[in-house]
Parts: sequence; C-alpha cells; structure tokens
Amino acid sequence: MRTRGTLRLATRGSTLARRQAALVQEQLEERGYEVELVTVETTGDQIRDELIHRLGKTGAFVRELDERVLDGDLDGAIHSMKDMPTEQPSELVTAAIPQRGRPGDALVTPDGTSLEELPEGATVGTSSLRRRAQLLSERPDLEVEPLRGNVDTRLEKLLAPALQEEHAERSDADKERKGDTGGYKPDYEDKNTDDDEDDETNNQTVDEWFDGLSEIEKQALGREIETEYDAIVLAEAGLERSGLAHHVEYEQLSKKTFVPAPGQGALAVTATDGETARNIQSAIDHPRSRAETTVERTLLSELGGGCIAPIGIYAIVQGEYVQARVTVFDRDGEESVLANRDLPVETHADAAIEFARDLEDRGAAELIAEARKDGETETDENEADTDQNLPDREDQPEGK
Repeated sequence: MRTRGTLRLATRGSTLARRQAALVQEQLEERGYEVELVTVETTGDQIRDELIHRLGKTGAFVRELDERVLDGDLDGAIHSMKDMPTEQPSELVTAAIPQRGRPGDALVTPDGTSLEELPEGATVGTSSLRRRAQLLSERPDLEVEPLRGNVDTRLEKLLAPALQEEHAERSDADKERKGDTGGYKPDYEDKNTDDDEDDETNNQTVDEWFDGLSEIEKQALGREIETEYDAIVLAEAGLERSGLAHHVEYEQLSKKTFVPAPGQGALAVTATDGETARNIQSAIDHPRSRAETTVERTLLSELGGGCIAPIGIYAIVQGEYVQARVTVFDRDGEESVLANRDLPVETHADAAIEFARDLEDRGAAELIAEARKDGETETDENEADTDQNLPDREDQPEGK
C-alpha cells in the first residue's frame, strides 16, 4: 500500500504510555501513514518519589514531549489527556482525539471484594486527590494511603501480601510432606475442598503452584511490602491498556458517584498548527470524543483546579446535548459541590463556560481555593523534608 508519509511522534517511555502510543500508531498506519515512535523522558518520569499533585505544575508528563514538537524535532506527541494542562502554547493544537477508552475508575482487590464489602478501616491505595475525596465521601471509615508507581507496580503492591502468605504456607506444607510428620495442615487446604478443581490446586507443590501464577503474581511474590492494601483504585482504561485487567479482580466504580478526572480514558495527539495537524485530525479524530473532552477540559480550565483540587468532570454526548456532571470536594470528602447540566452540542464549549460560572457561585471556587492553600502548605513541608527528595528509581507515577 502506498504510504501517505512518515510521522515521528513522541511518547513517554513507561509500558502503559508505549502501549497507548501503539494504539495511535496502529490507527494512523491503517490510514496509510508510516509512524515512528520516539521515547522522551519527562519531568514526571524523573521525579519518581513524588505524588502527582506535588510535582509543582500541571503538565509534568507533557511539557518535554511538546517542546520537541515545537522545536521541529518531531511531528507530534501522544499524551494521556488527563495529564495535559488546559493551556497550551499558541503554536500548538490538539490535532486529534481518537475514540475514547473506558473513562471510569476501577476498585481492584485481591479477591473481588466490592467497595461496599470492604471491612471497616480497610486500607485503600491511590495517588489521586479526587479518588481519595470520593472514597472518603462514600466510606469515611476507610484508611486512604498514598500509592506510587506505574500500573503493574501498583498491582504488585496490592497482591504481594496474600501471595507471600500463601507461598509461605505451601512451603511449610511441602516441608511437612517431605518430613512425613503428618501433623501439619495448611489453612488453604480447608477452603473449597468439595470442588475437585480446588482440591487439585490445594494439593499442588509450591513449585507447581508458582508455575501456575501469572507474571504479575510472580513479580508480586518478590516485592517488599511497605503498606498492606486491601484495595487500590486505578483508571479502568489504564488497567485494560496495560494488558493486566484479566489477571486481577476489580469492580467498576459508578461514574455518577466516582466522577472521573477530566479527559480520563482519552488520548490526544498534539502538533504545531498546520498541514500535519490537519492531516492527523482527518485521519483519526473522533468527533464525539472531542466534544465530550472539550466540555470536560473547558470546565476544568474555567474552574482552575488542575491537579491541586479533588475535581471530577464527566461529559457524554446524548443526542443534541452533552450531559455534563461535575463534583468538587474538599480534600477529606466532607464538603462538596455536585451538579449536572445538559449542554447543547452546537454550543457545548460556550455552554460549559456558563456552567462553570454557576458552579463557582455555588461554592466550587471556595473549595478549590482551600485545596490550593492546602497544596501550597503541603509542598512547603515536603521541600523541608530531605527524605522526600530521594529518587525511587523503580516507581514512577502513571498520571493522576
């Protein structure tokens, strides 16, 4: 097939970023382009021991990629939209927004426990201020603890305690069998013994059991445990795109209660304003996804929350309207402003601005200002703590 030209596109180097970039690459190649992906390290990748809201500026995972585009080194850059600042250099445009992935959050547990079923005082891990506030609003009894790392690292931290405990039990059982004492019966042999398949699993040697584990479970066995999490919350799109969704048990959290981050699940290709940007747009832009994320990002821009406030914004096109839902919380999920509005598709951007003004009048501005003040205090405290500046080369944030 005759190609329409070669595009050199920047991407972050994490596994998830590369997988997401490959989705864009595939779509462009299906439309006749040759695509070369160029890995660029970002500030967010370099400062690996900080939670995303402490990195100083929105765009910690974006700026360096776009700078390469503005310098003319590359034709475009591929971003996770929720990492993008709402303000861009005037020479830069969002050339394309491919069809959006799943926008919601997922509660991941070792055994499929739902949020409602988590025991009182359960520990839930997340690096997101929004998710923390939403969790505490629904379950104020929970202990919400910071969770760093890319998707597989976070899952390993969740799975490690139970797997390591079972490994120890099976190792002890193997030793007992080899010693033929007959006096030891591990806890796992008391579970589900009426099922033939479970019996076979329970009677496996530790080596047989290990061979049957998934790769992420094997990695979790070797992980040092700092915090024992009963559950963690991740973006469902990231979980799916990482290829790990079928290896774990998770609950889809309601987008009405756990309103997603603006742009969550969406990818974006930025480019300098011109022919290349127009060509990329005509090839892979998805109009519905663009309208929905435009509403979400316009609301975020007008409210001015960025990464410093617990804000959820979700929009979906329904016929002639874009249904928009917004939640703004304080950091502990105790106070909130919640609102829904149907915005005309034909004037969705302007209507989103009017909606934002109404939200500010209803108290959103005060909550965001208080969150900003709390964030500045938190940053000052951490700058004074030298331990916070030691790099953790293994873990890196994967976005908000």
